[in-house]
Parts: sequence; structure tokens; C-alpha cells
Amino acid sequence: MRRKNFTLLTETEVLHGVKAKDGKTLTGVRCITGDGEEVFQPADVVIFTAYQMDNVRLMLLSQVGTPYDPSTGEGTIGRNYNYQTCSSMTGFFDDSHMNPFIGAGALGVQIDDFNGDNFDHSGLDFIGGAGIMGYSTDGRPIAHMNSLRGGAKRWGSEWKKAYARDYSTAGNIFCQGTSMPTRGNYLSLDPNYKDRHGQPLLRVTFDWAENGRKMTNYVTDKAKEIMVNAGGKDINLERQTDTSWNPYKQDSSHTIGGAVIGDDPTRSALNTYLQSWDCHNLFVVGASAFPNNGGYNPTVTVGALAIRAAEAIHKTYMSNPGALVKG
Repeated sequence: MRRKNFTLLTETEVLHGVKAKDGKTLTGVRCITGDGEEVFQPADVVIFTAYQMDNVRLMLLSQVGTPYDPSTGEGTIGRNYNYQTCSSMTGFFDDSHMNPFIGAGALGVQIDDFNGDNFDHSGLDFIGGAGIMGYSTDGRPIAHMNSLRGGAKRWGSEWKKAYARDYSTAGNIFCQGTSMPTRGNYLSLDPNYKDRHGQPLLRVTFDWAENGRKMTNYVTDKAKEIMVNAGGKDINLERQTDTSWNPYKQDSSHTIGGAVIGDDPTRSALNTYLQSWDCHNLFVVGASAFPNNGGYNPTVTVGALAIRAAEAIHKTYMSNPGALVKG
């Protein structure tokens, strides 16, 4: 922000990119300022970095690429939407004090023995896996009200006794697993609901796939063995995949895909430099680029791909605008 050639427009919302007449580039973006004025911002290079969901929505609103059609399997924008398949459990250790109020994310320890391809899948009817994590990340008293043993009262003096007993004796294991794309899981513009500017909202069509259910059952059973061998009692166990996906019940915010990278323009939205196959001066940065979730948090890889894209823009694209990869 100290650079003279940099301007930050705060409280300004991009509506969509504007295509050039030839359809091969974007001339800039149309946006709404904090004062409610609609303006056009010209640009030689446009970069969408609006989180995975809005990256896809902006591409659809900008009419860049072909929207994915699940009935034919054709199209690229909205394709390969997937998530992170999780389960968790709480065990109680009566002779220990977990002190959750002094926890931190860096205290988490994860084993990868059953993640990805780190174990023998012979005889198993699924691919992928999950990390098994022990953690102590917070001591939020309200959030932990539900971390009580089964059968505990949920109100009154009995609840208070159960809460005092269980708050510092609860230990957690979290399984964070792969999510594979399926033909029926995708993102699209909603035909009915619009935002305050009259543009369609993003619609999520998703449910757990059979592969994810089988993987979760297997890894969660392994995690439960660990909990039992560690001495955990009265185990509370939750698998996301035991019920249909519910957007209001989130064990993870790591949503993936919808504008994925690849080497085939008919099956991917971006090349490996995060550059749009359809408009060469558009780059789309985020976990929207991942074809599937590999059982890890996406942040570090998002950062690595962002650096790679920025380097390509700076060193190659600006001096010779055009496709960085031939499709």
C-alpha cells in the first residue's frame, strides 16, 4: 500500500468480469462502490481471489468457460466440487486433566498412517483415507457444553455436575479425510435466488459419496481403537457421513473445486498456472483449483500455487500476453 502505483478500493464489490468483443480476454470488472455507484474498472490482468465458492460464482457470472452439466458430464465451471470428509469422537479420561483452556492449534498431532495411499488398500472397497488427529485447540465454555457423556442431563443441577466432571477430562480425536468428486456434485448459478444486486446466488448440489462413507467408516474404526487403547471411556462418536450432508452442520470449511486445474481444457477450467483456458488474462487463485481433496488442509498448497502463478505473470505473461500452456 506504500507503492504509488497501488490503489486499494475498500467496500467495493465486484459483480463480474467484462469480456472483450473477441471473447478471449477480460477488459476489466464491473463493480459496486461503497457509495452504491456501479463503475467499470479496466484491467490488463484480472485475478479472482475471492475464496473457492465466489471464485466459481464470478466465473459463471462473467460467462468465462462452459458451465458444468451433470446430465452429460460436459462443461468445466462448477465441475469437481468436493469437500472434506470428517468424523470426530470424544473420550473421557477420569484420572487426567486436559486443561482445554490453554490449548492451541500447534499442539495438534496427526498420524498419516491411514491417509491417502499411505496404507495397503488391498481388499478394501474405497480409495483415499484420512489423517487421525489429537488436538486441544480451545476451551470455549459454551461450545463445550455438548461435550458431555451420553445420558448426562442438559439442564439444571445435574447438568452442572456433569459439566464440571467432563469439561477437563474430555479428549478428542478428529479424522480429516479425502473427498473425491462425483458426477452429481457440482456448483451452479441458482435459478431462483438472487443477491441484493439482482445476480444469481451460487447453488451447491452435494451429498456424501459411497466411497467417502466407506473410507470414513474404516478410518474412524481405526481412530476408535486408538481412543480405547489410550484409555478413553464413554466414547461419543460422530461421522458426518452417517446422515445426508447438511450445510448448517460444518465440521470443516475446506470446500474444494469448481474451477479446477488440468491439462485438458475440456475437463478443467484452468491450466497449471491458474490461468483460464478461455480468457488468457484471467487467473483464478484458491482451492477452487483442486480437482479433489486429498485429506489435508488446502491452505499451504493454495499459497504455493499462488506464488507460482504470480511468478508466471510477472516473468512471462506481462512481457508476452497469451496462453502460458497450449491446450
